[in-house]
Amino acid sequence: MSKPTASLLVQGYEVVIGFETHTQLATRSKIFSRAATAFGAEPNTQACAVDLALPGTLPVMNREAVACAIRLGLAVGAHIAEKSVFARKNYFYPDLPKGYQITQYEIPVVQGGSVTFFLDTGKGAADAAREKKTVRLVRAHLEEDAGKSLHEDFIGQSGIDLNRAGTPLLEIVTEPDIRSSAEAVAYAKELHKIVTWIGICDGNMQEGSFRCDANVSVRKPGAPLGTRREIKNLNSFKFMQQAIDYEVRWQIEQIEDGHAIEQATVLFDPDTGETRAMRTKEDADDYRYFPDPDLPPLVVARDWVDEVKAAMPELPRAMAERFVQQYGLPEYDATTLTQSPAMAAYFEAAAQASGQAKMASNWVMGEVSRRLNNEERDIAEVPVNAGQLAALLARIADGTVSNNAARQVMDALWTGEGADAQVIDARAQIDAVIEAKGLKQVSDSGAIEKIIDEVMAANAEMVAQFRAGKDKAFNALVGQAMKASKGKANPQQVNDLLRKKLG
Repeated sequence: MSKPTASLLVQGYEVVIGFETHTQLATRSKIFSRAATAFGAEPNTQACAVDLALPGTLPVMNREAVACAIRLGLAVGAHIAEKSVFARKNYFYPDLPKGYQITQYEIPVVQGGSVTFFLDTGKGAADAAREKKTVRLVRAHLEEDAGKSLHEDFIGQSGIDLNRAGTPLLEIVTEPDIRSSAEAVAYAKELHKIVTWIGICDGNMQEGSFRCDANVSVRKPGAPLGTRREIKNLNSFKFMQQAIDYEVRWQIEQIEDGHAIEQATVLFDPDTGETRAMRTKEDADDYRYFPDPDLPPLVVARDWVDEVKAAMPELPRAMAERFVQQYGLPEYDATTLTQSPAMAAYFEAAAQASGQAKMASNWVMGEVSRRLNNEERDIAEVPVNAGQLAALLARIADGTVSNNAARQVMDALWTGEGADAQVIDARAQIDAVIEAKGLKQVSDSGAIEKIIDEVMAANAEMVAQFRAGKDKAFNALVGQAMKASKGKANPQQVNDLLRKKLG
């Protein structure tokens, strides 16, 4: 597997970043108990005896959590261990009732794999401006989450909510392959897309379902790896980039001032835009890992892996490649359209029904996405269904409406203006809106020729300018012809007939 290329240096230093992502698995119950995992319940109402670590309780493995790990392993091309082991990670914290966290250490269930994505380099046209990157994964291991300490509502005290204690997590760890904050964000977005696509995580970063820790260090090119500092709990792509950029600048300034970087865990403060040290970073020895005596080794049979594989959806990278092959789309379009299963399905349905794949791609990425973004809505909430979009595209393709008129039809459909309960056929519905608004394009060559004759007669000076070699005059004449037709004339026919008449 090829290693990623280094990015541009920052003040003469190379940035080295590794990621650890805590992905909360979409199971109904916790990893070692039957307590619920629903978000937003009253504090301590979803913590059972096992989560509270009461004497005599024993953990029991959640099969669905293991299935989620298998799905992730298959999605990233990793090795899925036939036998993996759980360990106890010992440390004290008020929201950790047992005094240790059950996790996987020496033998994780998912080993290796990689995540491939495109990085926008800003160097011109869409496809040319995208550089393909690959980040190698070290592992993905199953573990339980801790509880949560509450400080805001308690004067001089802290509250402990153990609802989250025991929630199943899959921690996904990369090699230190990332070389910039932009690359880090692109990787995190691609991983977020993968885990939500395969249904193992809801991806809600505000609720903590997808939390990233960035291990950041800097070094002179060719030098050994520098001392890293871990930025914890980044739950926003925007803050992720800001935090890494600040940390890189801070480390370089420290080194240039003659100070050594001390390994530490830091937090990012969005209000100040700065990172601040939380504690000195622990090493593995500090946690005194040892195998959990209450949990037998986790055995994953090959037939179970095959069963999970058979039920997997088409992965976004594979779907994007298929869109390129099947529909002749540029790689940029195919990647953009596979941001979510809903967007991919919407595009494909419109492309197949209209027979206009590239036009469907342009409209989904352009007009439809623009409107959804303005209204902060998801593609699943789009008010114009794929059948309606396909019918509209077909009318653009056959010359019934121009692109500008089609946007007016979209306006009507978007607001429900063209939604007639008696009209079931999408094409009939589109035609009804076109007719009602008088948007049908004039494609009759005789009618267009008459308009052109009138425009040329009324603008003899422009005609003379064009014939004298001033090309701008041609565009002005086209504009006059379109204005005279109230925007209804077929633009291509106007161009062709006008050029013919001008000789």
